[in-house]
Amino acid sequence: MSSAPKPADLVTVNIDGQDLVVPKGTNVIEAAKQLGIEIPHYCYHPKLTVVGNCRMCLVEMGLPALDPSSRQPLVDATTGQAKVNWMPRAQIGCATNAMAGLHIRTNTPLVKECREGVTEFLLINHPLDCPICDQAGECKLQEHSTEHGRGYSRFVENKNVKPKRTQLGPRVTLDDERCILCSRCIRFSKEIAKDDVLGFVDRGSYSTLTCYPGKKLANNYSLCTVDICPVGALTSTDFRFKMRVWFLKQTPSIDTESSTGTNTEVWSREGVIYRLTPRTNDAVNDSWMTDSARVLYQQVRAEDRLLAPTIGGVAATNDLAIKAAVDLLAAGSVAVVGSGRSSVEEQFLTRQLADALKVSAALVSRVGEGDGILLSADRNPNVRGALVTGLISALPEQKLTSLAAAIDAGKVQTVVAINEDLVAAGLTAAQLAKVAVIYLGTHRHATSDSARVVLPTLTVFEKSGSFVNQQFRLQRFAKAVPGPQDVADDLVTLAQLASAASKTAVPCDLAGIWAALAAESAVLAGQSYAKIPALGVSLDGAAWAGLPFVESECLHFKPAALPAAANA
Repeated sequence: MSSAPKPADLVTVNIDGQDLVVPKGTNVIEAAKQLGIEIPHYCYHPKLTVVGNCRMCLVEMGLPALDPSSRQPLVDATTGQAKVNWMPRAQIGCATNAMAGLHIRTNTPLVKECREGVTEFLLINHPLDCPICDQAGECKLQEHSTEHGRGYSRFVENKNVKPKRTQLGPRVTLDDERCILCSRCIRFSKEIAKDDVLGFVDRGSYSTLTCYPGKKLANNYSLCTVDICPVGALTSTDFRFKMRVWFLKQTPSIDTESSTGTNTEVWSREGVIYRLTPRTNDAVNDSWMTDSARVLYQQVRAEDRLLAPTIGGVAATNDLAIKAAVDLLAAGSVAVVGSGRSSVEEQFLTRQLADALKVSAALVSRVGEGDGILLSADRNPNVRGALVTGLISALPEQKLTSLAAAIDAGKVQTVVAINEDLVAAGLTAAQLAKVAVIYLGTHRHATSDSARVVLPTLTVFEKSGSFVNQQFRLQRFAKAVPGPQDVADDLVTLAQLASAASKTAVPCDLAGIWAALAAESAVLAGQSYAKIPALGVSLDGAAWAGLPFVESECLHFKPAALPAAANA
């Protein structure tokens, strides 16, 4: 992590009469935020380069007056305050960085007049149809027009008509008549996604956003342009006109697509999820997320979702299914296959089950090609959690070769598979036919179809828990929507199996599980689910420096100080 700035790197600026000490070079807009002062803006974004397109952030700026001969600050004899030479014209705040003695005024008559003028120009050709705009409720132009606009229009000519419903790519739809030419989307595509595909054509009030000839906005981060669009120009084709945002509940969650641990926001209403968006966490994912992760909510209502327990393919109650599973465990010769997609708490209970059965749990690895941004090569979100909780002591293999050999040798009669398709992990249909499978998972596949007992579980959106990402950062997620009626919480199901196997009580709630985790793990000592900060916490480096990393790719978002093992 970056070290604290040295005193020599700190400067004092004055904003609306208040002195503020900030690191030299701090953007004026960001400095004002620290004082609770909002400088309105459209084109500025803290993660993108500054272009100064919109001029909405105009402020008055001044510097201390100096004596021409001595170069010492002049002091007003009446007030005893240092004299300030104010610039005759307003300046844009986004392109101004903090320097010693800088003075800024954000609420003077001149500044107010500038903001009214900029707003008036932006609305000349902008449709005034906020009630039917898809961005209503989260539109900066709507907000700033209310606060900084004149409240009436002096424009009487016809507005320029621009294209509507233009498909920039497979997931992004453009309403060009709403575009204010802030260029955020252009800069994001070029600077963050490394896909320089967007640009403006034509001039003046006829300028239009478009893709370069022969190209489409089709990269895996295209929907981030929708997130940062300050108006209703860029819209998500999937979410467009489906729900008003003020009706939706926001729940913090974690992307399970890979080990990056991207922070997300789940938007739901009355038990239905409508969209996923990124949640800002500068230590993990900045303000971005992949497009492929945004559709994960569709798994909640997928046609292949497991909705009720079964025994031998016949629907049963949860109690009967648990009893059938316990009977199979009691027969002995059991193997346990855990999951890198399970939460820390679920992996702890999986280990409790494996310990009670006196076996070592296996884990299935998922590896793909990382993109160097937010999609890591490790496609499991919580392999590090399995290492930290002791479920495994070494990196998992992609195929269950040891389990396959044990089945062929007749050493295994029952397999507990937790959210893993054993066929995809290397077992054959013939090998599955030799064993009784107890399957705990969310969706149907070859393993669930051949399982003796199926115990359906919840998706990440229907439960609470935590993951440990590739930086060994512990992060929690919260329940966004209720699960299906006949599906028990994963923690309850695992605790019931572990209790039956060990003949002792096993906690099935987050508080109880974390009390046990903190008591036995040096890495998690003193920690609890409730104590995990909103943006997560890095686990003690000294405690986990020897644990292996899953991939060695160079990540775009990586903390400054990682243990030697991480960079190997």
